Amino acid sequence: MPSNARATSLTRRGLLAAGGALGLGAALAACGTETKGGSDAAGSAEKAGPWKFTDDRGTAVEAKSTPKNIVAFTGMAAALKDFGIEVKGVFGPTTVKDPKTGEETPDVQAGDLDVKKVKIIGNVWGEFKIEEYLKLNPDLLITDMWEKNDLWYVPAEQKDKILKVAPSVALWAADKSMPAVLQRHADLAASLGADVKTKQILADKARFEAAAERVRQAAKGKKDIKVLIGSGSPDLFYVSTPVRPTDTLYFQELGVNIITPDKLDQGGWFEGLSWENVDKYKADVILLDNRTSALQSEALKAKPTWAALPAVKAGQVFPRVTEPIYSYAKCAPLMEDLAKALENAKKVA
Repeated sequence: MPSNARATSLTRRGLLAAGGALGLGAALAACGTETKGGSDAAGSAEKAGPWKFTDDRGTAVEAKSTPKNIVAFTGMAAALKDFGIEVKGVFGPTTVKDPKTGEETPDVQAGDLDVKKVKIIGNVWGEFKIEEYLKLNPDLLITDMWEKNDLWYVPAEQKDKILKVAPSVALWAADKSMPAVLQRHADLAASLGADVKTKQILADKARFEAAAERVRQAAKGKKDIKVLIGSGSPDLFYVSTPVRPTDTLYFQELGVNIITPDKLDQGGWFEGLSWENVDKYKADVILLDNRTSALQSEALKAKPTWAALPAVKAGQVFPRVTEPIYSYAKCAPLMEDLAKALENAKKVA
């Protein structure tokens, strides 16, 4: 699970407003009796044949034909787009408001999605507009899974109602190394009709693999460089364990010397440090959570203890893509950035 207070515990969903549930019973009943697309659609489905995909819950998800009206968590939708699959709607961080212009711009997790063309049925934690979801006539809902059987950004208090509307697929975003997770996303896209062996995708995969080898070589030459994975909030600084997130698990497998906190939260994700104790772990490099929900380097300048850290003073703080978009096109650059950071890093702690 990502390392910030907002997503510390999935049970916190119970504290968030459910919203969007008025009239749901009637809407669900109407959805259940509607035949999608009429007889022409039924003929197409028959020609297309049945669809089946076994997701990372171990659930065999089936449909009479390949799903077309897909709704997905924003990062998942961005990954599918890179593999050649478009979605109708998204939920999760998709747009942010520019503080100067007031204009809605794509969130970092939106990737190359055209945020003006997809229907946004939820843009923040706990928001899932079921009426808008129903209007999309969904064939399939797809999201990440940070804990077994828990659907990322699907509010727990609405889950049962949401899952009655359409089948769901969940893929691991934790506890598996990045290459395995990337392959599962490619498998899903292929099942949905994408050609995942185009020249572009094969080139992206080769670039990712080359970048990973570059990280391996950089880590081999900088074994003494200690890397800390962190996320800032107004009250606490979260130091993540490397063994659960897919990216840091892979970094560690490649030989990166990542600090492991010694007092993890109940879920085994991170240790929360007060700003007075932010110097507990001596790091040469800090990889800082890049999500809009976390404080970025500019905002952290106001914290004197942060500014005093050796890695900060040395300019060795780099963005970390905490929730990667699992396509080779998006993961290759983050591997290249890590390799560059390690190659140039100096021992400062």
